[in-house]
Amino acid sequence: MSQILDYRVELFNPQAHLFRVTLHVPTPAAEGETVSLPVWIPGSYMIREFAKNIVEIHASQGGTPVALDKLNKHAWRTGRLDPKQGLDVQTVVYAWDLSVRCAHLDITHGFFNGTQMFLAVAGREEAPHRVEIIHPEGETYAKWKVATSLLSADAGRKGIDKAGFGKRLASNYDELIDHPVEIGDFASVKFEAAGVPHEMVITGRVCFDTKRLAEDLQKICQNVIGIFDKKPPFSNYLFMTMAVGDGYGGLEHRASTALICSRNDLPALGAEKMDEAYRTFLGLCSHEYFHAWNVKRIKPAAFVSYRLHEENYTRLLWVFEGFTSYYDDLALIRAKRIAETEYLGLLAKTIAAVERNAGRLKQSVAESSFDAWTKYYRQDENSPNAIVSYYQKGSLVALGLDLTIRAKTGGKRSLDDVMRHLWQHYGEGSAGLPEGAMPEIIKAATGVDVRKEIARWAEGTEDVPLARLLKTFGIHLARKAGTRASGLGIRTRAEGANLRLSHVLDGGSAQQAGLSAGDELIAINGLRVTASNLESLLARHLPESLLDVLVFRRDELLRFTVPLRAPAIEECELQIAAVQPLEGLRLRQAWLGI
Repeated sequence: MSQILDYRVELFNPQAHLFRVTLHVPTPAAEGETVSLPVWIPGSYMIREFAKNIVEIHASQGGTPVALDKLNKHAWRTGRLDPKQGLDVQTVVYAWDLSVRCAHLDITHGFFNGTQMFLAVAGREEAPHRVEIIHPEGETYAKWKVATSLLSADAGRKGIDKAGFGKRLASNYDELIDHPVEIGDFASVKFEAAGVPHEMVITGRVCFDTKRLAEDLQKICQNVIGIFDKKPPFSNYLFMTMAVGDGYGGLEHRASTALICSRNDLPALGAEKMDEAYRTFLGLCSHEYFHAWNVKRIKPAAFVSYRLHEENYTRLLWVFEGFTSYYDDLALIRAKRIAETEYLGLLAKTIAAVERNAGRLKQSVAESSFDAWTKYYRQDENSPNAIVSYYQKGSLVALGLDLTIRAKTGGKRSLDDVMRHLWQHYGEGSAGLPEGAMPEIIKAATGVDVRKEIARWAEGTEDVPLARLLKTFGIHLARKAGTRASGLGIRTRAEGANLRLSHVLDGGSAQQAGLSAGDELIAINGLRVTASNLESLLARHLPESLLDVLVFRRDELLRFTVPLRAPAIEECELQIAAVQPLEGLRLRQAWLGI
């Protein structure tokens, strides 16, 4: 067995947002060791340069300093070493990023991902890695606990105290960095799904219905497990949630997920109905939980061995994020947490969100997957005109494929069969999903040839013909006009009482007249524009009216003449058809589990 690499994590100075992490290499190489931090975190496809948060770094042997040369932005190398003495590399890490991707520390709590904290030792990544989390001293931290899905270094939790502080063991570096850690005085909700313990810990000032949250999560998790197998591929699962005034996001891990939400997203005590905020939060939980299979274990071949110091490219994120986005809300209705009309409303919102952006006609979801590093995660004012979301359109591709398979097999096969096939043949321990393999996989799982559909919808830029596909299931898709501002081809954002153009859309009258993203709207036809009155101002004018528009561009006042067109078709609605064949009803009920 390889020698264990040890890490010691101290909450060094919470007031200054500083962790201190000590790496111990028991028998270093005489010629020296190279250590480095990742530059990105799996699941978030953007170079983030975690090493920028290292405030101090020192190496020593037996208390004697060792020279440490910086090789590049994320790696260091020691000089020659005494192999009979352990090597210690100590870093002080600044942690003030309140997100699911990095680390955060103050006097209220601590949170970290291993990608920001743990130096990798070159050539020793497959060795066991042990981490000890030290309980901070002082009355302020007396009630603090540790929550992480990384298991104890000793059987029966002997290495961990009642609060969760102590030593935990990972089989290799990849596992070490795939178990984020929450530290603090958090709330906890526990339940079982398929006989496996699950827990959600919630940090922040919250008051919510714990019983309802546990019941809803249990039903959703049970439904997701049933798609793949009878038992999940982990012995425990942890949802780590930071509840703040305004926030939303999640990042998947092999036996846990890190979430951020608004405290108003949690179920209120005494509330009888599920509001939109809570429904959205459950969808987020469902999405990240589904990822425990689809992306954490069923992976693109490019992700089987992560290269953490450079971009890892794949054209398949539409499968891994898009399919997951399809199943996240589907699990809610199948688990009977929402009604059929609510689910169709969520689908309609996704369809409208995709169709209102012209970028979908220029970039395929396969190209969007490959370009995630440079385009999707680095969006700007022109993004609606240039890119498509592999999450949103990927979910519509999944929907289109599911409806196609169900219709062609009379409901005997579905996308569920595809997911089970992926799990059985491309799950943990496999060489990963090859690029371009989805048509053959779907045919093997269902007997249905979807090469043309994937070529058009995923590799090409055609819209998924959802109106036609949904009709077979007794559902009518109706499209509707959007806001008055859509008649100008603009989107806006409020800045206090002022209104600024966030996007100017291709082909719109605003673009043709010369308006640009970033312009501050001042007046229309001599009347002041505010953050609250744009729609009412535009409502006073008929389509094809010429508007006299004043804007500030930087500090320059500019005047434009802009034709007002009829509102663009930007919304849609899904309705159960008043008259439908019995076969359509049967297919729809099987699809939605109702």
